Amino acid sequence: MKIAVVQVRGAINMTRKVKDTLKFLKLIRKNSCVIVELTDSVKGMLLKVKDYVTWGEIDKETAKELLAKRGRIVGNKSLTENYLKEKVKLDFDGFVNEFFEGKKKLKEIPGVKSYFRLHPPRKGYERGGIKKPFSLGGVLGYRKDTINDLIRRMI
Repeated sequence: MKIAVVQVRGAINMTRKVKDTLKFLKLIRKNSCVIVELTDSVKGMLLKVKDYVTWGEIDKETAKELLAKRGRIVGNKSLTENYLKEKVKLDFDGFVNEFFEGKKKLKEIPGVKSYFRLHPPRKGYERGGIKKPFSLGGVLGYRKDTINDLIRRMI
């Protein structure tokens, strides 16, 4: 199962262990996003950084939109349909389908950055702010499939 992880809070007053864990997840700054496969090691990392990130299951439409609009290659150039067809011989739909089936990985596109830099969400975060868990009306922690709404507002 593919999940999207979005860093919500910045690095001020963050412990070294949390900073290292975010670095392993390739979350380099606030409002950055990665798509990872949910494994036991990733679960442990998410529990360690739960006070700084939010995560949930991403669907194919959101992943395609994220890749098309915010995907970058080396040199900070946009990831285009032509580049994808030239390097992987697939369009965005085909690549996203194979990515979700586990046949392809983002690393297989030469020169692509494995993280996405996003804008702050339109109309802001949830009412509770960035210091409360999602279950109490905030932003942090596990949010099931409502991560798709948040990512669409941030693209």
